[in-house]
Amino acid sequence: MTLPAELPTCRKCGVGTLLPLSDYGRDGAPITYKAWVCSNPECGFNVRIDNGELGYGRSVGASQK
Repeated sequence: MTLPAELPTCRKCGVGTLLPLSDYGRDGAPITYKAWVCSNPECGFNVRIDNGELGYGRSVGASQK
């Protein structure tokens, strides 16, 4: 996977950079750019795709898995 040449600035805080995160589906297929999170820990903005639905603003933390 190749990152874009320039990552977008977070529009919520204007300080952080939106970082892409990828995952794997149930059958092991890669899901490129499943989520984007702000690099500024004080901001915490994130946007993600879950089961085809767009979600944003939920707190980000470590997985319990």
